[in-house]
Amino acid sequence: MYKMENDNISAPPSQLETIKTNSNYLRGTITESLNNPLTGALYEQDQVLIKFHGTYQQQDRDLDDERKRQKLEPLYSFLIRVRVPAGITTPAQWLALDGLADKYADKTLKLTTRQAFQFHGVLKRKLKTTIQEINKTLLDTIAACGDVNRNVMSSANPYESPVHSEVAKDARRISAHLTPQTAAYHEIWLDGKLVEGGEKEEEPLYGKTYLPRKFKTAIAIPPRNDTDVLSNDLGFIAIVENGQLSGYNVTVGGGMAYTFGINTTYPRVADVMGYIPKEKIVDTSEAVLVFQRDHGNRSDRKNARLKYTLDRLGHDFFHAELKRTHNILLEAAKPYEFTSMGDQFGWSQSRDGLWHCTIFVEGGKLADRNGYPAKTAIREVAKIHTGSFILTGNQNLVIAQVPKELKPKIVNILKKHNVADNNLSQLRKNSIACAALPLCGLAFAEAERYLPSLVDKLDKVLEANNLQNEPITIRMTGCPNGCGRPFLAEIGLVGRAPGKYNLYLGASFVGERLNKLYKEMLSEEGIIAALTPILEDFSTNRDLNERFGNFVIRRGYVKAVEEGKKFHE
Repeated sequence: MYKMENDNISAPPSQLETIKTNSNYLRGTITESLNNPLTGALYEQDQVLIKFHGTYQQQDRDLDDERKRQKLEPLYSFLIRVRVPAGITTPAQWLALDGLADKYADKTLKLTTRQAFQFHGVLKRKLKTTIQEINKTLLDTIAACGDVNRNVMSSANPYESPVHSEVAKDARRISAHLTPQTAAYHEIWLDGKLVEGGEKEEEPLYGKTYLPRKFKTAIAIPPRNDTDVLSNDLGFIAIVENGQLSGYNVTVGGGMAYTFGINTTYPRVADVMGYIPKEKIVDTSEAVLVFQRDHGNRSDRKNARLKYTLDRLGHDFFHAELKRTHNILLEAAKPYEFTSMGDQFGWSQSRDGLWHCTIFVEGGKLADRNGYPAKTAIREVAKIHTGSFILTGNQNLVIAQVPKELKPKIVNILKKHNVADNNLSQLRKNSIACAALPLCGLAFAEAERYLPSLVDKLDKVLEANNLQNEPITIRMTGCPNGCGRPFLAEIGLVGRAPGKYNLYLGASFVGERLNKLYKEMLSEEGIIAALTPILEDFSTNRDLNERFGNFVIRRGYVKAVEEGKKFHE
């Protein structure tokens, strides 16, 4: 029985806990699964374990009916997630990943909301080769998924200032420290060959059962909250004093997922727990992870995230455990202010004279389609670029560290391919969509493929009300698991069924307040009908500089959600 002091949980561990325990540090029978020629799928238990190696088994749901008629199994394939701490890659890495997308995946690159790459549509027989090729770029997929610390996010451009550079280094330090140490990854995917630095056959932080659930970490630098830091299990808000990074406010307990119909699940904004000097960021990261490892719910995965652990055990117990296990004493939090959570598009210059260009990537999907050869454009840039590429937490891309003599050439490439057009509406620039259908098995409805056309229609409503230049955040997901962080959008749309969405309103523009359910099961017509009078009211009756999310609360369309546990009230 699973029972720990102060936890008030007495229940057997879930089946997934047993799978992890018996996996021999994530080996399971993955090798045997890969070598089974009779199916494109893995054995059931290996579908759990493979997530820790950075991949998910999926199937093309668009083809399910046809394949059933042909008496074929579903068209199974794999999503591969490439871990990119702080989102920073080189032109050589970009070119290599671009090539892998064409050779082994569906010819697209997905830029995720966690500053990572995703390949979609990789067949089982190509899975090992693809992961080997990724590792040759000095990137990897280990811990990109699974019950471990995921890709560590950092404010987008480390070259913007010395503080940004220091924060990005801290993100990489946390990532390295919290990476699983099992040699299984190298044995299975790299034929036992160790990459530089090697691996240990033990798990000093994770043990045999790893964490109860996934664990997400991010760092933000005010005034921009471009990592949605409060949506993470663990967050750090940089405190800058006299132009120098002094330390971080520590935030704990964020998370976006909930389950329809189960009100004991809910999205939650993290609590600001206190302040630490910058030297303690890695130790604090470990301490919070250990707290969740030791006290998280291992019986019910729907209540296993750190947000539920914190709500169940309370702040006092949390602080006491950090002191007991790691001698971490959080000081009083220091003041800060966020003013946005979006990206700043176009060209900017840093103090070292280098230029940086942030490009909008709709839905994070880089592809050549609809007369918009974005993937080709960035490939051509990568061939001449001498700096770096940075993935943002909003699914966009920064071409960073461009010297002035190279800037005109890059401008011409982007112009030639119709990329970096900044005449986009503010609604579109502040949009996020998860991948959803056809490959995600959790999705109830479209997101990435559908949101662009919905924004086209909503833009007409905004233009009719002179709001086309008003920044409003809109996010769409195919289910309530929250990969696109929909519950922190001023307009959140969450799939309930094919073509039907729940509409949520009232989040803050800066990511500090959840939105709330306004109407359920809306079609496209219903979404536009619901939003049009509210936008008309906003245009006519808003206060000076009032944001849309604040307006809908002031006018009584929805009530403000003060804490996650009250999300359903």
